[in-house]
Amino acid sequence: MRFHVNIDHVATLRNARGTPYPDPVEAALICEKAGADGITAHLREDRRHIRDSDIERLRGAVRTLLNLEMAATDEMIAFSERIRPEVITLVPERREERTTEGGLDVGAARSQIEKMARVCARAKIKLSLFVEADETHLSLSRELGAQQVELHTGDYCNVLDAAERASRLERLRRGAERARELGLEVAAGHGLTRENLGPVCAISEIEELNIGHAVIADAVFMGLDRAVREFRAAIEAGVRKRT
Repeated sequence: MRFHVNIDHVATLRNARGTPYPDPVEAALICEKAGADGITAHLREDRRHIRDSDIERLRGAVRTLLNLEMAATDEMIAFSERIRPEVITLVPERREERTTEGGLDVGAARSQIEKMARVCARAKIKLSLFVEADETHLSLSRELGAQQVELHTGDYCNVLDAAERASRLERLRRGAERARELGLEVAAGHGLTRENLGPVCAISEIEELNIGHAVIADAVFMGLDRAVREFRAAIEAGVRKRT
C-alpha cells in the first residue's frame, strides 16, 4: 500500500510564529527518507498553512511523488498547470472550516472538474477526487475523467459507537469495491491514526493512504522519522489482515 504523508501542519506550526522554521520542505525530505511513497500538500485559497512558495520548492525537492490538494477554482487550476505535480486531488473547501469536512460534491463541481481533467490530460497528471463512498459520486468521478478517488474516512474515524463504526467501515468497503469496478484507483484518507487505520488497510481495493495531522502529532513526541516508520509498520500490519 502506498503511504503519502501530508506535511501541511508543519507549515501550520511555522506560520503560528511567523518564523522560517519548521520548514515543510525539510519535513518532506525526512518523510521520504523514512519510507513515505509520496508527499501531499493542500494549497488552500486562504494560504492558512502551505504557501505558493512551499509548493514551488517542494516541486523541486520531492523525489518520490507530489500530490497537490486544492479546490477546483480557476486560480488553482492555473497554478497546478504551472507546477505540474504528479497528482492533483480536488477537495471541497470552505474558508470557515477548521479542516476538510466531507467529500467533494462532484455534481456541483462538474464544470470545474472537467476543466481540471483537460489540464491533467495535457500535462499527464493523475487526477484524483476526494469523495464520499457512494455510487453517485464514484460514477460521476469516472465519467468526468478522474483516474483515482480518495475515499473520505472521517466519518469512520470520528464515530465512537462500535456498531456505527462497523457500519461506516462497511460503507467504505462497498465504495472501494465499486470504485475498482469502475476502473478507478482507490485511495483513502482523513482522520486516520495508527490506532484506527488497520481495518481500512484490510480493504483489499484500497491501495493508498494520505495521512497528515496524526503523523505530525506523533512526531511531536517521537520525532518525524520515527513517526513515519511507525505509521508504515501499522499500515503493513493492517494489509496483512486482508482476506
